[in-house]
This record gives sequence, C-alpha cells and structure tokens, in this order.
Amino acid sequence: MTPTRTQTQDIGHAPVVLDIAGTTLDAQDRRRLKHPLTGGLILFARNWVDRAQLTQLTAEIKAIRPDVLICVDHEGGRVQRFRNDGFTHLPPMAVLGELWMKDALAATNAATAAGHVLGAELRACGVDLSFTPVLDLAHGGSSVIGDRAFHRDARVVTMLAKSLMHGLLLSGMANCGKHFPGHGHVQADSHVAVPVDKRSLKAILADDAKPYEWLSTSLASVMPAHVIYPKVDAAPAGFSQRWLRHILRGDLGFQGAIFSDDLSMEGAKVAGSTLDGALAALHAGCDMVLLCNQSVDGGEAVDALLAGLLTAAQDGRWRPDGDSEARRLELLPLSPPLPWDELMHQPAYQHALETLP
Repeated sequence: MTPTRTQTQDIGHAPVVLDIAGTTLDAQDRRRLKHPLTGGLILFARNWVDRAQLTQLTAEIKAIRPDVLICVDHEGGRVQRFRNDGFTHLPPMAVLGELWMKDALAATNAATAAGHVLGAELRACGVDLSFTPVLDLAHGGSSVIGDRAFHRDARVVTMLAKSLMHGLLLSGMANCGKHFPGHGHVQADSHVAVPVDKRSLKAILADDAKPYEWLSTSLASVMPAHVIYPKVDAAPAGFSQRWLRHILRGDLGFQGAIFSDDLSMEGAKVAGSTLDGALAALHAGCDMVLLCNQSVDGGEAVDALLAGLLTAAQDGRWRPDGDSEARRLELLPLSPPLPWDELMHQPAYQHALETLP
C-alpha cells in the first residue's frame, strides 16, 4: 500500500537505499520506488544481463523517481558487478599499491585512469554512484578486505584514493570512502560475523582513520564499518554517535553524506531488528541506510522497513533531517550520462584505458 500525500507531505527526507530482485522492474519494485522514504537503489550482478538491459533498467527507474540515487559496489578486482559486454575488467586496488612501490607518480596517474574508466562506464549506463574507494589499510589478516585495499600505509592509501576520486570526478561521479574508521585490522567478515577491533582510539586515529582526516575535504560520502571498537563505543561504528557525529563530523570535519553499510549483514544484527538497526543508524548520524538482498524473498523486509520508518516519523521516534536529504541530493550527477557509443570515441576515456595498469 502506497502512503497518501497527507501521510508523507512533511517527511522531506528519503533515507532508504533498497534493491530489486531481477533484471526488470515488477509492480512491487515500482511501488517501492514511489515510496517517499526511498532515496536510493543498489544494483547487484543479478540485475545485469548486458549494457542495453542495464541502460533500460536505469532509465525506467529514473522515469519513476528522477531523484533516486542509483548505486552499485563496483571497485575493481573481485568486487565488480558488471564484467562483460564492453565493461573493462579493472584491477584490484592492491595492484595500484604495488605500482606505487615501483613508481609513485605512475601509480597516481593509473589510479586516476581507473577512477575515470570505472565512473564513465557506469555513468554511460545510467548508474549514479559506486561505493568506492576502499580506504581500509592492508594489515594482511582481513578475509573480506584483502586485495581490495590499496596498501598498508595510510599515506599511500590516501594519495591513491584521492587520485581515483579525481578520475571519478572527471567522469561526473561522486565517491564513497569505506569502511570508517577501518575494517582492515580485523579478521572476521562483517557479512557473516560481528568483528571486534580492540585497539585504542588513539591507535585507530593515528593509523586506519588517517585517510578520512586527510581526505575530509575531498570525500563526498562515507560508509562506516559494521565493526565494534570496544575501547571507543560498545556499538558498531555505523550505529555510534561517538564515531559518526563526534569523531567523523566533529573532530575530522567531514561534511558529506554518511551511508550505513547493509543492515541485513550479520555485523548489523547487534542493533536488533532491521527497523531497530535503521533507527539506530539514523540517530547515530547516518543520512541513508542500506537494506540489500531482501527483495529476492519477496521484499517483505523492505516493506516492513519503509512502513516502520514512516510510523516512527509520525510518532516522533525518528525526526527526518532536511540536511541529510540535501547531502543525498548532492551525490546525484550534475550532467546527463554520455551514451556508450560516444564514450568509446572520447579521447580522454581512451587515454585512461591505455593508462590502466
């Protein structure tokens, strides 16, 4: 059931990023996209057939909700949702870190090329934002980060990430640094466990969180980790006012948007139900909350979250935030996508392709 205008006219904040099950929209997808609390849609490999299908899908999404933010996890290496029909196979970020050790300036140029190619190909198919770059440090023990990280040295990570973000900017795409304040030190995968990092706040801020300080004027958005840092807060970073409001925004001066990581992950379940997790994340300082992979089972969890947040707004348990909505809208590309056939003949894109490691 779609809420009435009377129910929703005062919301003014669309914090939910949801997904769809298939390669086309069905009636339930269209209904959820029209919901006033839906602000984003994240795509996965299951939503991909080829470029024509993806472009048609994103166009239909935008026809229903022009302001919706179409997102994807598309980093390169093993985290790249679209891999054929012309999409470039991008290297894992660790390759750029290895190149840095041989030629630092060539590595920064290659990182910019990677960001340009990544962003331009996604934009040509109507995708607005990729959740990249990974700012986690390569401590060597993380099962989920691994070669997704640029390097062990926070300074190298910062320079390569900034270069990649420059490439994204050239393609017309914003960026998202993840996973604040750092997921690279823990072995457990927050998709299936609740990782705990027992280091002190001083140690984390001096090492893993440094890229967020040094990139505070460059990052458009940030995604916190579903990791508990017990010497700082009992809650995972994404549900912690201390991490998000006091440290990230207050101490580090970050001004952009904050996404929760996926609320269906095991690392998020310490917050309770999906609705409890969403409310905790929003209260902690997240502007948007992700709920992934729930549409494949019919989407009941998605509908429950949308309805629950609407009720929470009406009864005062959650206060929609106009500043959060402004930060969400700022992530939308400022220019229309360049069609794929035109992109293929663009000299800057061709040069970026030739510059990839």
